[in-house]
Order: sequence, then C-alpha cells, then structure tokens
Amino acid sequence: MTEGRALSIIELGEVRDEPVSAPPVRRPRAAGRPLRSAAVLLLALVVLGGATPTPQRTVYAVPASRTSTAYLAGDAVFVVDPPAPEGDRFLTAYAQPSATGVGVRRRWQAPLARTGNYLDVRVERGLVLTLAVNAPNRLFQTTAFDAVTGRQRWQHPGAPQPATGGGLLVTNGREDGSGRMSGIEPDTGRLRWSVPIPSSASPSYHLNPEGQVDRFVLLQPTGEVQVYDAGSGHLLRSVDTLPADRSAYQRAQVVDDLLLLVPPGSTRLVSFGLADLKPLWTAEVTLVSHVLGCGGLLCAVPQIGGLQVLDPATGAVRWSESGQDVLADVRYGRLLMTVPGQGYTVRDAATGQERVELGEWSLLPVLRPDDPLAGVRRGDDGRMVVAELDLVTGRTRIVDVLPGIAGSCQASLPVLLCQRLDGTTALWRLTR
Repeated sequence: MTEGRALSIIELGEVRDEPVSAPPVRRPRAAGRPLRSAAVLLLALVVLGGATPTPQRTVYAVPASRTSTAYLAGDAVFVVDPPAPEGDRFLTAYAQPSATGVGVRRRWQAPLARTGNYLDVRVERGLVLTLAVNAPNRLFQTTAFDAVTGRQRWQHPGAPQPATGGGLLVTNGREDGSGRMSGIEPDTGRLRWSVPIPSSASPSYHLNPEGQVDRFVLLQPTGEVQVYDAGSGHLLRSVDTLPADRSAYQRAQVVDDLLLLVPPGSTRLVSFGLADLKPLWTAEVTLVSHVLGCGGLLCAVPQIGGLQVLDPATGAVRWSESGQDVLADVRYGRLLMTVPGQGYTVRDAATGQERVELGEWSLLPVLRPDDPLAGVRRGDDGRMVVAELDLVTGRTRIVDVLPGIAGSCQASLPVLLCQRLDGTTALWRLTR
C-alpha cells in the first residue's frame, strides 16, 4: 500500500462566544473634525500594528475509508479497517500534525484478523494496544503492536490496564467461571502471574496517583473479599463478609482508599479500610447502583436516579438529590449533572448548591483524564458548535463553529477528531 497523501486546509474560523443581543450604540456627533480625523488615523495605526492574528482552524484529512473507525490515542490517529470476510484488513497509524505541521503522515501499517469488532485503541508502555471482541462467543482479546514500527508483539485474551511495576494487567472475565486476571510483561507478552476470576462479580481496582492499578479486589461467591497486589499477583489480605448466608448476592467496589460493599438486599452501604479490611461504618443507602469519589466525598448513585453524597470518614449523608438527575463528571470539587432534555448544571460537591446552568450539550470522549471537558451541539444553521465546559468558573467557552460535521467526535482540545457529512474523517486543530 502506497503512502497516503497528506491534505492540509487552512480555514478562517468563526470563533465566538454564545450570541448575545446588544442594544444599538448611538454614534457621537461630529465635532472638531480635523482633530478627530487625526486621532482616528493614529488609533487605527496603533491597533493594526498590534493586532492579533485572525483566529484560524487547521483541518487535516485522515486517509480512511468511509467504513473505517478512527481513534485518537497518544500522539497519533489510528484507523481500523472494517471486518473483511475477503481481502486484507489493517491497523494504520498516522502521526498527529503539530501546530506547525504540514499534514497527517502515515507511520506504519499492520495486518489485522479479518473478523472481530474493535472497541478501542490505546497507547500504553510504548505499545499500541487494540481491544477486540469476537461476535460468536463475546470474548475480548488484546493485541499489542510496537508503537514505533507497528510490529505485532503479542496477543492475550482480556482487556488491558497499566499496572505498577511497569507491567500490564489484563482482565479476562468469563461467564463460565474460567476467567483470569493476568500480569503481562509489556515488551514480550510473557505471563508473569495469573489469578482466577469468579464469574459472579466483576473485579474492582485501586489506582495510584499515576493512574496505574496497584491493587485489585475480587469478591468470591462465598462472601470472601480478597485484595491482591497488581504488580505481583500476591494475595495481600482477605475478609469473610457473609458468615451466615453463603448464597446471597452482593457487590464490592473500591473508591479511593475504601472498600465499599453493597450487601444482600441493596439497602445499605458498608465501608472497609482497603489497607486492613477493618469495617468502618454502615450507611442506609437504598438500591445503590455504583459509588465514585467526588471532591473528597463519596457520590452514591441509586438505581432509581438522583444522588446521595456521603462523608467518607463517617458515612453520614451530606446532601441528597432525588429525581432524574444523572452525574456526568466530577472535577475540582464540582459535579456536572444532567437532567434528560434539560441540559447540564454545575453543583458544588460539598453542599449540593447549584452554581450555574451550562445548557444542553453532548459530551465528547476525551483522550486523557485531565483534558478539558468538551461538548458539542448543533447550531440553528446545522453547523457544530464546539465548546469547552469549565466546571470551576461555570463558563461555557465556544471554541469553534464547524461546518460539515456528522459526529463520532473525540477530543483532546485543541485537537478534535470527527467524521464529516461526506463520510470522511478529519482532524481539526482549533485555535483562538
């Protein structure tokens, strides 16, 4: 396959905040015309001399077919060809152009299996990792490629995550009880260790400040909770949580340094210290769907909607919100909440106080956890409005208004990857 020609287009961007109606400004009466004319001329020269460049957007066409899928990962764009019962199928890596780059350039191309659906492409440990699922048996499989050359390094069943000790953690949960959690050597694919995963519950993970898994928790059908070291696979500690009824169903989840257990009946939330598995408190929280950390507190999301915010030290309810509110994101002590059909609002995590309404947006998948939140929505003229949603200031900053966007966008502002109305894929570098 020959190198795809890079296409670069410079467009004048219509960059503006949300439209605001302003009253007409009355022009001043003419007085002292010669002096006024000289002053205006002098002012124009000063302004023109120090004028900032016109806001621009740079658009780069990504050489991908209309049925391919593109992924933004690392410093590249990866294109996965669709399933091909006949003919070849490839994974192609394109370097993202820099702010002064000349276009999207192909780095390498690697063959893929003709069948299987690819769900994700990510960059970890100097590897490009693809996650695929086979339709007949719904089994996940990770394939690792060298990030520089595209050479295939290894394949393992399951989904990957970075772990402490420089390794990768591959989780392969299976309903027949034969699933396993495995530690993988990134360079060679060598299996470092492996632990069976019970089919009755999904593993839960504890992340270190670098975002790597350092511990994982398995809940056995007997009620035994086990904490393992993610670097070595060694069992660190365990506790029996069902001494009376071995057949009852329960769930476990790790949030920060707590192990949270939803016991049978889903009417309570029980907290243990992850370091020693000592019980800390029990809170009356009904029908908990899941819990996550939010601004130093715990956000318990009920199955029926709404939110309950708990003190992680005592389990006391700080505040609660019933109804259809959905927690969409947590940043800097602020909660991004949405009500279906009513748009987003920002709340203070500590008090529940509503700070500002941001309007209706569709949140985009972002590349890194610290990337700015990005939202899009259709303007009245059909163009796509791209905005940065700032939860701290409560402001919506319009980044650009783009024509010809169909959707399927991914963001790492100021970079945006989308499919266009004609089926092609493009990468935008937005400036303001």
